[in-house]
Amino acid sequence: MFPTTRKAAGLAAVAVLAVGLVAAGCGSSSNSNSSSNSGGGSSTANNKGGTIALLLPETKTTRYETQDKPLFEAKVKALCPNCKILYQNANQDPAQQQQQAEAALTQGAKVLVLDAVDAASAGAIVQKAKAQNVPVISYDRLVTNAPVSYYISFDNVRVGQLQGQALASKLKQDGKATGPIVMINGAPTDNNAKLFKQGATGALNSAGVKVLKSYDTPDWSPDKAQNEMQQAITAVGDNGFNGVYAANDGTAGGAIAAMKSAGVNATTRPTTGQDAELAGIQRILAGTQYMTVYKAIKPEAEGAATMAVDLVNGRKPAASTVKDKVDNGQLKVPSVLLKPVAVTKDNINDTVVKDGFWTTKQICTSAYASACKAAGLT
Repeated sequence: MFPTTRKAAGLAAVAVLAVGLVAAGCGSSSNSNSSSNSGGGSSTANNKGGTIALLLPETKTTRYETQDKPLFEAKVKALCPNCKILYQNANQDPAQQQQQAEAALTQGAKVLVLDAVDAASAGAIVQKAKAQNVPVISYDRLVTNAPVSYYISFDNVRVGQLQGQALASKLKQDGKATGPIVMINGAPTDNNAKLFKQGATGALNSAGVKVLKSYDTPDWSPDKAQNEMQQAITAVGDNGFNGVYAANDGTAGGAIAAMKSAGVNATTRPTTGQDAELAGIQRILAGTQYMTVYKAIKPEAEGAATMAVDLVNGRKPAASTVKDKVDNGQLKVPSVLLKPVAVTKDNINDTVVKDGFWTTKQICTSAYASACKAAGLT
């Protein structure tokens, strides 16, 4: 499935990038009086302050409120005590996000950190910000065909590849190498979902895995994913599929709920996921979900915070961290791309627990105590 060397290499890459981004932030919180116009290495004395808007897309994916927001806010305050943060969540409504962005600009935001509900329509937000000389950091999801200033995310094609490779490997191990499977993809308005699907489809095709049914899930909604999986089971039968590609842990939860409702034993139908949500990790321990993809949100959120503080103080983010370029259809956006890591039952302890993303106390509630013990998490 996933050789030790691959796991170690993936974790090392995350660690190195995290250190690089955090190192830039550490320089910013130094008491040195030296100037740093190149960005990323300024002292707090040089961070005079300003207003930064953080615009997140939705709450159905738990990471945004529990991880991204608090990590971003804490890093900004550490680097720039005089900076003001305007926070809004659009609850999956692009029109609402447009209004929130306009309100932030009216309130004097000098930088927008935007995780778009709709990658295409969010271009209007970027255009309006540019007209007011306000840079936009495209956070986690790339805004397409718009003059975005910077982009920070993960290698999202690689996320899909990890999911597809893991599922193909498990199917082969189970003696069902060609599947067939059901695909429960992400929201069609999310550019990341397109990239996950691209990576997964390539990996599954390379392995010869057949796809019987494929759905794009509006709003990444678990209940809509459950309906899609119910439709698939009705169409192909309880025994007509051998696995499920689910684009994230929320859609995985919906698919697994549909299987349970139909009397299908989910432990015999490997299901993928993404985001290493607590419920997803617990399902992996219980055997109802096969894998997830861990994206170390701390370096992503803190990297975005560091860039935002640099920009609000009139500096370019450090070239040592912004090493990539991603084409968004209008320009090649200066980017930071972090490395995702595949997580199965075998490496939970070496990934999400080791990094402090989740603690064993949080994971190993009474319902999962025996599974945690079997996995060596106690």
